[in-house]
Amino acid sequence: MTTFMIPTLDRKLIRDVWRMRGQAIAIAIVVMCGIASFVTLRGSYEAMLASQASYYEQYRFADVFANVKRAPVTLLGRIQEFPGANEVQGRVVFEATLDVPGLDEPASGRLVSLPIQPGKGLNRVHIRYGRLPQAGNLSEVLVSEAFAQANKLQPGHTIGAIINGRKERLHIVGIAISPEFINEISGSSFPDHRRFGVMWMDHEALSSALNMRDSFNDLSLVLAPKASASQVIERLDKLLAVYGSLGAYARDEQLSHNFLTNELNQTRVSGTVIPAIFLGVVAFLIHNILLRITTLQRAQIALLKSFGYSDTSVGLHYVKFALLTVMLGCLVGIGLGTWLGHGLASIHAEFYHFPRLEFSLSLQTVIASVLIACLSAIFGASLAVMRVLRLAPAEAMHPESPARFRPGPLERLGLQRMIPLVVRMMLRGLERKPLKALLSVLGLSLAVSLMVVGQYSFDALDEVIRLQFRTAQRDDLTVRFNEAKNIGIAENLASLPGVLRVEPYGNAPVKIKFRHRSKKTVIIALPHRRELRRILDENENPVALPHDGIVLTKKFSEILGVRIGDTVDVEFMEGKRKTAAVVVNNIIDEPIGTLTYMDINALSGLLEESVTANGAFLSVDPLHQSALYRKLKEVPAISSLNLREATLESFLATVAENMRINTVVLIVFACAITGGIVYNSARIALSEHAIELASLRILGFTKNEVGAILLGEQAILTVLAIPFGCLLGYGLAGLLSVLLSQELFRIPLVVSTETFLSSVLVLLVSAVLAALMVWRQVQQLNMIEVLKTRE
Repeated sequence: MTTFMIPTLDRKLIRDVWRMRGQAIAIAIVVMCGIASFVTLRGSYEAMLASQASYYEQYRFADVFANVKRAPVTLLGRIQEFPGANEVQGRVVFEATLDVPGLDEPASGRLVSLPIQPGKGLNRVHIRYGRLPQAGNLSEVLVSEAFAQANKLQPGHTIGAIINGRKERLHIVGIAISPEFINEISGSSFPDHRRFGVMWMDHEALSSALNMRDSFNDLSLVLAPKASASQVIERLDKLLAVYGSLGAYARDEQLSHNFLTNELNQTRVSGTVIPAIFLGVVAFLIHNILLRITTLQRAQIALLKSFGYSDTSVGLHYVKFALLTVMLGCLVGIGLGTWLGHGLASIHAEFYHFPRLEFSLSLQTVIASVLIACLSAIFGASLAVMRVLRLAPAEAMHPESPARFRPGPLERLGLQRMIPLVVRMMLRGLERKPLKALLSVLGLSLAVSLMVVGQYSFDALDEVIRLQFRTAQRDDLTVRFNEAKNIGIAENLASLPGVLRVEPYGNAPVKIKFRHRSKKTVIIALPHRRELRRILDENENPVALPHDGIVLTKKFSEILGVRIGDTVDVEFMEGKRKTAAVVVNNIIDEPIGTLTYMDINALSGLLEESVTANGAFLSVDPLHQSALYRKLKEVPAISSLNLREATLESFLATVAENMRINTVVLIVFACAITGGIVYNSARIALSEHAIELASLRILGFTKNEVGAILLGEQAILTVLAIPFGCLLGYGLAGLLSVLLSQELFRIPLVVSTETFLSSVLVLLVSAVLAALMVWRQVQQLNMIEVLKTRE
């Protein structure tokens, strides 16, 4: 009969794990948090990336786009012959003011003509439910899903619209989505599904209503494989310039795609940096624990080596301890991350309208999770084990030599008599082993820093809201005209009911060049005296726009490599299309967008034109808002309106909401990790000082005094860790601020006092709970058993 025998070292491993199950579970929890965050964020990123690629390919999302005033359809044949052009489509697009049932203020709609042949062409629609509009029927439309959901619209409902100066009633016959409008953005930098939507109409019907038969004003183009987008765009710009084109642009500059790309980049960074921080803590914890364990078990290690076990066998024994605890956390973390990933995917599906968006855990992510966890364990364990394995067996059989007493700072200053004996013993214990004390302080500092990192996103969001939507933007309503108007017409808006103040603004689409770099943007032209839209410096003082210069945002200047005093070439994309050299007068830091600013008179002087306005900022009396909105719905010259509070609401519902969800999960994980670090630190201290504490009990010290010595040392280390943890957390927050900032939205480095205080509070609460558990074990300390063994 054969008996299954467990190897000796493996039996010892099982006993060690069981005896140290509390610390093993604490390590597993930290690993679980790191792996779960990696699986959740990485899996969500992969799911969105796969859904995006499939959606773009299946529904023929274009590679190049261009807008013109009006061009003949015969031009499409010439464009089709461009080298690199695979498929070309011209269509009609129009911005209309909408009267949506249940919405007091006017909404904006982008009317887009459908291909003449249903199911063909580029940027195809996917009908969620309903049907396509009938051919030639102007009153039937498809409505984008996000707009329909925000306004509770269904097939059969009607919407009022002003099309080419005429009031029309549009009948909804279907709800649809398109890869071109995964994020529906117009005017503001963020989607506002309540007040902006996309509607698709029959091509013949829309072109007839706009008097654009046999013409188009919007162009989409798919490139041939390996074709150069820049070369095609250059040819398009030359051909379409006479037709009022503002310049063709590639897919990466398309608003919806750009917004989604920014979100994907942030998710990718979060799924890499944050788990890396967590698993770095894991490696440190394992190193710290095994360093203490191997020190305590040095006699056992020596005995094993004297019996013939090689350094490799003994080292692998302790590496197995690390791998066992880490793999336990890894398996649970993969399961937890998968569950959280499905929840996050359902939330993303509400923001990003794909035909299908489901979380799927790839084999690559699972393998990466296991490898990362194992490497963290091996790295942390190897550093600790090698220190003891270098000792000869005969030397390791002896316990560490007791520390020699040397007068410390207290004795040298003659203060020892003024300090109680228990306190002196605590301070001497820390002074004798400064490296171990430093490692403990570092571990506790990491706990504080993780909490700071977890909460700082809330501070950054609050700062963006305060700075951008409260301090800089003080208007209630932004009105955009369908074409540039005389500035006097804009100022006449003051006569509308409830309007308290009007500040006209202009804008000019341009390409700004500096040396070999260039970028398209919009110059916002503001009046000299203004209160509703302020440009602020780093101290939040209003910046006066120069009479003959330009002001750039910091992000824009970084893209071009421009400094204050440099001269840039401004190429205007409409009108006479002139190019002018302009001096950069100032650079300001704004968290949203990459705009540029000029004085409205300076811009008109540069263009050698009269002062015109493309819109106006309005301050409105809340008591007369409804009357104003009713009036604005009837003004054909207005193409769209943006409400400041609505823009803020949109901001909170997109970027902010996604960040908040990720941050809440991060905070929960950080709390769990903090508890694990604090408990391990206290439990290791008890193992190290068990013999000393038992000896003190024999010498007559009470249990309370013995416990006070042990926990007092931990209290000193905890207090010392607080400032270092706050500094480390601030540094990590700064790193994330840089890595997560994108062109569309930058995250400022702002950490509030409340964040530091709450992080410290979590550390202290964790320390108290860990102290209570350790105190209980001190009370149950068996002096005889402890003095028999080094363990």
